[in-house]
Formats: sequence, C-alpha cells, structure tokens
Amino acid sequence: MTKKKQTTIRPEVLDELLQGCSALPTQEDLFGPEGVMKQLSKALIERCLEAELSTHLGYEKHERGAEEKTNLRNGFSRKTLKSEQGPVEIAVPRDREGSYDPLLVKKYAREPDRLQ
Repeated sequence: MTKKKQTTIRPEVLDELLQGCSALPTQEDLFGPEGVMKQLSKALIERCLEAELSTHLGYEKHERGAEEKTNLRNGFSRKTLKSEQGPVEIAVPRDREGSYDPLLVKKYAREPDRLQ
C-alpha cells in the first residue's frame, strides 16, 4: 500500500494570504463573498488551467524553442463558476487552434470536477 504524500503549506504563505485580514481573522474574512477561500480557489483553479494548457501545447508560458510553433496561446475567456462562497469569475486560457479542452473545468460546465 502506497502512502499518500502530505502537502504542507508554509506559515509564510499563510501569513501572506491573511495579510489583508484583521489581526484575528473573522469568518467573513475567510469565507465571505470576497474572502481568502474564494480568492485562493480562483488563483488555484487558474494556475491549474495554465499548467493544463502548457502540457497541451508542449511548452511553458513565455518559452521559446528552436522550432516554430503553430498552436500558440491566445488570451483568455471568462467563465463564472458556482462555489460555496458565491460566484467566482475565472480566466480560462485559450489556444489559437481551439483544440485545448480543459480537464479541471470542462467546457460549458459551471463547477470544477471534483478531484479524486
């Protein structure tokens, strides 16, 4: 049986996330309509979508290779997701050929797929 790796978030990262909150964060600061959880969810989903597109295209953002690439990044489209903290507007990256099909937030879906 393989043991699942435990991910630890460094205290400095948490301090930075809570920077805009009061000394003793309230439930509103954390889970409110503009709370830390909503902002963290948005940032995490967008980062995962960027990584998915990099894998799809075969190169990282701002990377230049020796070969000429025909399918390039082509901006973003907006999508509003439903969440426990209310609607979350995310930026979904696009490619020029339109062949990128996100895995985390499928096209036309309003909720991210649950990760197993």
